[in-house]
Amino acid sequence: MSTDGGLQLDSYLPYRLSVASNAVSGLIARAYEDRFGLSIPQWRLVCVLAEDGGLTPVQIVARTVMDKVTVSRAAQGLVKRHLVARSQNRMDARSHLLALTEAGRELHFEIAPMALAYEAALIAGLTPDEVNLLKRLLGRLQSAAGQLSGDSPRSPD
Repeated sequence: MSTDGGLQLDSYLPYRLSVASNAVSGLIARAYEDRFGLSIPQWRLVCVLAEDGGLTPVQIVARTVMDKVTVSRAAQGLVKRHLVARSQNRMDARSHLLALTEAGRELHFEIAPMALAYEAALIAGLTPDEVNLLKRLLGRLQSAAGQLSGDSPRSPD
């Protein structure tokens, strides 16, 4: 903080979180785009479908905290590339399910080790206890932000 009690951007936690997030996302986005032709939203969608199986767009929005338009565009691009398939939702005829195709599962299998390697490189200077603390604190910050905004995003903690 500045000596007059005003806001100093480099000390402002929301700004620092945003800058760190942008730096990490940018690094990984370039790798996914260059090597696999995927945007970050597309990669998130592939990852969520690999973890959870077939989901509706509404479920994907809730799980990823991405907006509906971003999920829709990511899904359209993945369907066009035959990495994701759309099918009728038997539980709700007004909705559809998205699921990875065999090609989508193969892509996830290929990308996952790269994603884990980036994570390992990013946290290499941290102890396991620091990593666990960071994950807990990020979960608490996400939960607090959700409460302040009136949303209750899923906490990763």
